[in-house]
Amino acid sequence: MSVAPLAARPAPSLRGRIGRDARSGHYAVPGRYRLYLSTACPDGLRLAVTHALLGLDAVCPVTHLPAVPDLPDGGHSALLPLYEASAHRHTGPAAAPVLGDDWSGRVVSVHAQDIMRDLARCFGESGPALYPCGTEGEFEAVRRLCARGVEDAAQRAGTAGADPAERAAALDELLAALGELERLLGADVDVSCRQTSALDVELWVTLLRLDTVHLHHLDAAAVQLIAGHRTLWAYARGLAAHPAFGPQLDLDGIARRHRAHCQGLEAAGAAVGILDWAAHAEAAGRR
Repeated sequence: MSVAPLAARPAPSLRGRIGRDARSGHYAVPGRYRLYLSTACPDGLRLAVTHALLGLDAVCPVTHLPAVPDLPDGGHSALLPLYEASAHRHTGPAAAPVLGDDWSGRVVSVHAQDIMRDLARCFGESGPALYPCGTEGEFEAVRRLCARGVEDAAQRAGTAGADPAERAAALDELLAALGELERLLGADVDVSCRQTSALDVELWVTLLRLDTVHLHHLDAAAVQLIAGHRTLWAYARGLAAHPAFGPQLDLDGIARRHRAHCQGLEAAGAAVGILDWAAHAEAAGRR
């Protein structure tokens, strides 16, 4: 594979939810919870953008972690106390992202999608409706398409030493997924005149990783085909200029994280990205 996982995810038992009443154990109180994340990690970046869209700085503080974990198993030493307080004799990596409970010093959840939903549901009353009623099916379809049709297919298409026919089939799958995403977006990709949602967060992070990580393992011809989906890249460019998206980018951190666990070979001619992410992030930061 071109990209190996940094660490196995922790035990699924660390998957609490923030509830609406005191009987839930994790009830919604501003200032009680804290996010621990690295924006070089895709799930961490999704959470950082969600947090910014909802304007939760005063409600749920964020502790930023290094792009590359400092423990050999892919965990963060800063998170060890939370994990050890949450699971007796915890043996897995102290991996991020984490929603922590400052009152108890324990982990509430390590599941990014749950955390995003709970932040929006319990603390996002004054922010945009990230999960509009009736869009659950569409969101899940796009999330699966991003995970399997883009992320997984891009990895397989860039796997060094794989059978050429398998790589070609994976590239076809990737291009088909990008075409389907363009169809779902439609012609109007001006993000300045519509409300953003969790779907935008998911798709934008996927396109960012495709351009800044996976393209390094694809040849120039494949990159040209991917870049030909101009509607998608115009959409990604527009969101990069959004004040909740662009300022969260840590392009240097993404590159260092990729180098730290990349198992593939960089393809000649594919080092230049499709978008100038740094320029768009700088423009967003000035807004």
